[in-house]
Amino acid sequence: MKEHDAFAHRTACDLTIVGAGPTGLFAAYYAGFRGLTVTVVDAQPDAGGQVAALYPAKTIHDVAGFQGVTGADLIRGLSAQAAVYEPRMVFGQNVVDIVRDEREAGLSVSLEDGSSIDTRAIVLATGVGGIRPRILPLGHGWHGRGVTYVVSEPESHVGEDIVVVGGGDTALDWAIQLTPIARSVTVVHRRRLFRAHASQISRAEALGVTLLTESEIQAIHGDDFVRAVVVRDGSGSEREIPADTVIGALGLITAPSPFSAWGLELQDRKLLVDSAMQTNVRGVFAAGDASTYPGKVALMVTGFGEAATAVNNAAVLIDPDLSLFPGHSTDEDLEPPESVPSSEAVPAGRDA
Repeated sequence: MKEHDAFAHRTACDLTIVGAGPTGLFAAYYAGFRGLTVTVVDAQPDAGGQVAALYPAKTIHDVAGFQGVTGADLIRGLSAQAAVYEPRMVFGQNVVDIVRDEREAGLSVSLEDGSSIDTRAIVLATGVGGIRPRILPLGHGWHGRGVTYVVSEPESHVGEDIVVVGGGDTALDWAIQLTPIARSVTVVHRRRLFRAHASQISRAEALGVTLLTESEIQAIHGDDFVRAVVVRDGSGSEREIPADTVIGALGLITAPSPFSAWGLELQDRKLLVDSAMQTNVRGVFAAGDASTYPGKVALMVTGFGEAATAVNNAAVLIDPDLSLFPGHSTDEDLEPPESVPSSEAVPAGRDA
């Protein structure tokens, strides 16, 4: 996605996609395939959303066509796929308002830097919204010195003693991925039962991961870096465990979404959409974790299908002469770029 001139105060396009995670990137590809001019806006400095921020090195197994693909590789592939059609990418900008202009039969997207985008339709692919990891109670002061919340380079943990704190899928995933290269991996969970899938628990046990339930970390010891943690079990007994890295996997904290202020109907804090993935506001569609409807299964692969549905319905709304059916992608003879380095990300106030 090549860099252009500075982002103008007011620009225009057919479709604006809010969110550059997997769903938003796939929507950008499909919009380009339909011949629409596209702007993608994301508050983060790079594409990837939650995948890039929280589990770039984790292997994802439920994306069609891949026995396993890391989060970083998936985002690189989706970015390259979208880049074929040269969407304008605006990073480091929050959307602060969406206004419908009934006279112009269009919409205006306002950004926090004061610029705006005139657009015929919008796809909201914001995922769960602004997110950050839940901080370890004893992790203050140790971040960057052995305490972390994202494992971006597993190879940097070769030969380490690793303690993972948490009881969900993410905690078990990290433990399983790091066990083959670490000296030891221990998972500490304060409850009696794990929330992770039963198959993950069995796999971790088979690999030799130490699973401590009804246990909590009472102290972190070290010098310039973490060296050990003190764990107390349900009986009150304490023991010290060697630790070079402590990984916090206690879940995520999400920021409240501005959707209701934009006049969009919500259900359980998600955007309620119809079978066309359109919200109650004409021209505003939603896909991925931001949306909900009866019978929805909240998976990444579901978001890909929703993105295609939203974009194709938006295309017909923009140009009623178009067919809802997009045609077959095999009819296109496009040579994708080899890669889209993250260094090409466009900073706030610029487009690409």
